[in-house]
Amino acid sequence: MNILVCISKTPDTTAKIAFSNNNTQFNKNGVTFIMNPTDEWYALVRAIEVKEQQGGTVTVINVGGRENDTIIRKALAIGADKAVRINAEPVDAFTVATHINAFARQQRFDLIFTGKETIDYNGFSVAGMLAELLDLPYIPLATKMDLAGKQATIEREIEGGIEVVSVATPFVLSCQKGIAEQRIPNMRGIMMARRKPLQVINPPALAPTAVIKVYELPPARQAVKLVDPENPAELVRLLHEEAKVI
Repeated sequence: MNILVCISKTPDTTAKIAFSNNNTQFNKNGVTFIMNPTDEWYALVRAIEVKEQQGGTVTVINVGGRENDTIIRKALAIGADKAVRINAEPVDAFTVATHINAFARQQRFDLIFTGKETIDYNGFSVAGMLAELLDLPYIPLATKMDLAGKQATIEREIEGGIEVVSVATPFVLSCQKGIAEQRIPNMRGIMMARRKPLQVINPPALAPTAVIKVYELPPARQAVKLVDPENPAELVRLLHEEAKVI
């Protein structure tokens, strides 16, 4: 199996978010970046499991600058065999998908995995766009995948239940909780990652299809009002007059 896993870089969930240049740019000063958790915990690990069961190669791909090499090396330490970095700014989802498509078309991957979504913008567009560009089936939100030869049986969450689909390779799959369990890179994996290849591709420039105009922080949380348990009438009044939920 020739498997491609798309990984992205996101701020750590504990990072303090701030903006600069009149709220038009994300301020990266002091921010720790990590591999997007759903890419790491679910997509990458499931790909490695498939390789362990059926043989093959796992390649990770990332669109970004050389500062992303640290998270790419972590993917190699966890168990990926090869890595590719498209040396371009990931300005929008379509640009990212277009760059990955250009590489994937040359390699003829059997499986292409992504995480459910990124935790910074909660974006989940790249996988669907990539599948369309490659003219491949796309199965989102997978919680389970069993592979028998070239035929996969996949479970995915839908409103009110679980849907089971069958699809032949190649296809694009977005993965979420349930499909795999997080792996921690061990010392052997970390040492081997230093010797694994990391290919850097300088792509042709692409015009962005979306431009960020301004960032805004969510409104500050209001102070909590405590109500005496012996005064339920006050609670009802607050819910009716201020919260307006009853």
